[in-house]
Amino acid sequence: MNVTSNQPTVIISADRSAIGQPPPGSRPVAERFAYDNRIVRDFGVATVIWGIIGMLVGVIAATQLFHTGANLGNQYTTFGRIRPLHTNAVIFAFVGNAIFMGVYYSLQRLCKARMFSDLLSKIHFWGWQLIILSAVATLPLGITTSKEYAELEWPIDIAITLIWVVFGVNMFGTIIKRRERHLYVAIWFYIATFVTVAVLHIVNSMEMPVSFLKSYSLYAGVQDALVQWWYGHNAVAFFLTTPYLGMMYYFLPKMANRPVYSYKLSILHFWALIFIYIWAGPHHLLYSSLPDWAQSLGVVFSVMLIAPSWGGMINGLLTLRGAWDKVREDAILKFMVVGLTAYGMATFEGPLLSLKNVNAIAHFTDWVVAHVHVGALGWNGFLTFAMLYWLIPRLYHTPLFSNKLMNTHFWLGTLGILFYAIPMYISGFTQGMMWKEFTPEGVMKYPNFLETTIRLLPMHQMRAIGGTIYLIGAILMAYNLFKTMAKGSLTANEPAEAPALAKAYTPTGQDTYWHRWLERKPMPLLVGSLVVILIGSLIELVPTFMVRNNVPTIPAVQPYTALELQGRDLYIREGCVGCHSQLVRPFRSETERYGDYSKAGEYVYDHPFLWGSKRTGPDLQRQGGKYPDSWHYHHMRDPQSMSPGSIMPAYPWLLTQQLDVSNTAAKMQALQKVGVPYADADVLYANDDLKKQADAVATRLAEDGIKVKSDREIVALIAYLQRLGTDIKKMETVNQ
Repeated sequence: MNVTSNQPTVIISADRSAIGQPPPGSRPVAERFAYDNRIVRDFGVATVIWGIIGMLVGVIAATQLFHTGANLGNQYTTFGRIRPLHTNAVIFAFVGNAIFMGVYYSLQRLCKARMFSDLLSKIHFWGWQLIILSAVATLPLGITTSKEYAELEWPIDIAITLIWVVFGVNMFGTIIKRRERHLYVAIWFYIATFVTVAVLHIVNSMEMPVSFLKSYSLYAGVQDALVQWWYGHNAVAFFLTTPYLGMMYYFLPKMANRPVYSYKLSILHFWALIFIYIWAGPHHLLYSSLPDWAQSLGVVFSVMLIAPSWGGMINGLLTLRGAWDKVREDAILKFMVVGLTAYGMATFEGPLLSLKNVNAIAHFTDWVVAHVHVGALGWNGFLTFAMLYWLIPRLYHTPLFSNKLMNTHFWLGTLGILFYAIPMYISGFTQGMMWKEFTPEGVMKYPNFLETTIRLLPMHQMRAIGGTIYLIGAILMAYNLFKTMAKGSLTANEPAEAPALAKAYTPTGQDTYWHRWLERKPMPLLVGSLVVILIGSLIELVPTFMVRNNVPTIPAVQPYTALELQGRDLYIREGCVGCHSQLVRPFRSETERYGDYSKAGEYVYDHPFLWGSKRTGPDLQRQGGKYPDSWHYHHMRDPQSMSPGSIMPAYPWLLTQQLDVSNTAAKMQALQKVGVPYADADVLYANDDLKKQADAVATRLAEDGIKVKSDREIVALIAYLQRLGTDIKKMETVNQ
């Protein structure tokens, strides 16, 4: 660890004279060591590269929503397959590497210690990059769990867990061997991030493997939806927010040369934020089949969340008190100010969207897309850019290559956000209102869903332009930073020195404040954070799993047949859930457009749930029997032939590719293990039953003049689509 001692020495600065001193009469001992800057640089370079890749994929995906040719005509680049690639690349590759860059830089300095282990640092870096590469390799191939922000299959989930543990051991090892007694507020946020992300990832990733790259969620239907959005909402909270708040608390005072505005506000804001945030997940499931009590809890805590969220924003902005003249001249501070403002906007809008009357309009629309991107582009993007511009010149001991380019990047980025977000807000509001609008005579004004889709195309074009502008800004930054790196030289091991931390310590003065005890104790701080986030998690999750009345079963609802199950997996493979929901909400506008609203008991065999989060196309929950098999065939072959003006890509490979039935029995056995009541005979004769049903579908298609072999993938997909929502109709028939 490159630690040496020498005597006598000179204390680094006067303000450290009370810390780490030997007993009276002894001579002070300082330890010399070196900060590991190489690992910070490596994560920084990875941030830039993955950021540009993730944004580029995002621009392509945005273009696909108004120009089907951008799907490039092959199965590996359709919107359904690259959209999760975009979200994973931006969240876990761009933001993830930026988090590790900021944490590895700030933690060493806050602890006055080199990272605990260089080997663990390297394993962490390369392990994380390999995980990202595995996502790049699997998602376009359609290997996905379909659960938003958690699409990666089970071996990769295990790898994420292991690498996260490596990060945690390295972080806590550094904290334990620190030379600074007090754990600064940034470290509180890092600790809460580590423990909560670990809990979220492990619980949400509980899966039943079928094969090396195929699994089914352990949870079904409503329970799966609750766990997913408990995870999804808190991935935003504890991966995209809390580590960035920690880095804001470290980097902003450094950049502005001002202390944090309020120490007590940081305490209040930290504990309130991590306690309240964990409850808010159910606001993603309003008007769904989730029990009302869980939805109400989500709403109440979402509204309360605005207070601690704004506490962080206010503490950040007021840290700039007396330094606003610098903001006019310093583009790095401009990035920080716009980032904090975007955080404030997003955290005001989040509680607003959780109100039921607002959610009724905004959910499933582009409004949510705008909301998410204000946070991602503004808060995460701009803070990352500010850190990179501040760090790289320091690591390379040279001025930034071009301040002019940095200023240009700032304005391009700001314009890009505006061009992206404003059209999406207009688009979302337009969508929500058009879906619900009735004529004075009481009939739907826009009964054809496609009318709404076509109306939004100009806004989607503007969104793509905004994304392109933002991307150009990021490319300028990459050029600027790499020129800076070429001009200077990296100080891989930055010399530093600090007195050793004395074991015996008697607090005096401000250190007697009760919270200071926690700030000196990393393990109690870890346990306290864990307890705080577990309270809300357990209160929401346990009753939904344990109380049978929360998910009443429906006798008519039966498991999918072998062919329908294979068709469902094709639906998941193609990422159809990214554009279509399978949830009819109890609104007049939806029951008239789609049919009876969805019941919790309809989903008890759905591993995973497929409610979706965005409707680019119509809901499919009542799709079964609505159209003949031939309609679905032609719709997948050439969507515009059945729906003129459709922006859905064609799926011609489904018509020619042979259905893989080698794993049918294994899939049904896996589902048996998670509670789906397949009889042993169902599993034993799975492929025989599959063939009979496939022959029947092929025969119906032949009657409509379509010649297709019964072993093609399209047959299985049609069988699945024709099954959707039909069980509950059988019950209605019996009751009549």
